[in-house]
Amino acid sequence: MAKRKAPPAEAAPAPAKAARKEAGGKRRAPQDDEGPSTSGGGAVAAAHTVSGFKNKEKVLLLSSRGITYRFRHLMLDLGQLLPHGKKDAKLDTKSERGVINEVADMKGCTSVLYFEARKHKDLYLWVAKAPQGPSVKFHVTNVHTLEELKLSGNHLRGSRPVLSFDKNFDESPHLQLLKEMLTQVFAVPKRHHKSKPFFDHVTAFSVTDGRIWLRNYQVLPDPDKKRAAAGEGLTLVEVGPRACLQPIKMFAGSFGGPVIYENQEYVSPNTIRSMIKRQQQGKYVSKVQSRQDRKLHVAAHPLPRDELGDVFK
Repeated sequence: MAKRKAPPAEAAPAPAKAARKEAGGKRRAPQDDEGPSTSGGGAVAAAHTVSGFKNKEKVLLLSSRGITYRFRHLMLDLGQLLPHGKKDAKLDTKSERGVINEVADMKGCTSVLYFEARKHKDLYLWVAKAPQGPSVKFHVTNVHTLEELKLSGNHLRGSRPVLSFDKNFDESPHLQLLKEMLTQVFAVPKRHHKSKPFFDHVTAFSVTDGRIWLRNYQVLPDPDKKRAAAGEGLTLVEVGPRACLQPIKMFAGSFGGPVIYENQEYVSPNTIRSMIKRQQQGKYVSKVQSRQDRKLHVAAHPLPRDELGDVFK
């Protein structure tokens, strides 16, 4: 006869589970609005929440069609300063800039640097917060890339910069807004996977004549060994790139919307070129007019006849 198998023994309930079962209560999830416990668990959770904050700022860099090589090199040089930036293909349209917000959404970017080239001569830079705004349009002049300058400075690629702003940024509201936008764009997020945990260069923004001057410097110890050993001597060596940004308009939305600031001192480069042509045209017209005036003067004032003029003929 086959032996009959004994029924399996039931597993004894865990002590905690048995205690909850006897008490007749259920395990309650901790609430966020609870005060700090006596054991310190609430303080630890709060500290963990604060330390777990992560800056997810990403910058989208793209340009329009017709951009020249110098302007493209400037965009690539700025991209080296932004390890948290993402590049995209050239934009085909020059009127419907709202498409850029959709591209930024697909790339997961919150800020946009859009380089718009006009007539293969002029460069405009859009700095916008996608998709709500605000946004600002700059006219970029005095462009110098890394290859042009041939400067001796050289810092780590992807290192976090020290942002330096001129005190003039605190004088007017629109400059305060520009300072905040530039800070969010050029400040590399902490512990970004493409950045290096070093501060070896300074990105400086200064305001002069209503324009923002962009410079990038490398931080080096002073050549004087005594000052370097004391930790006091530091020197700055310019790396590049250089650019001059003249604000034109600021909008409440992203790439459009109500105008919140307009630079009354801005003169478009097309107007400047037309004035130069008029001046050059005026020189030629003045020459032609002087010739005609000379002919009329000679005809109106003929020379008297000389009695000895025919002696040697």
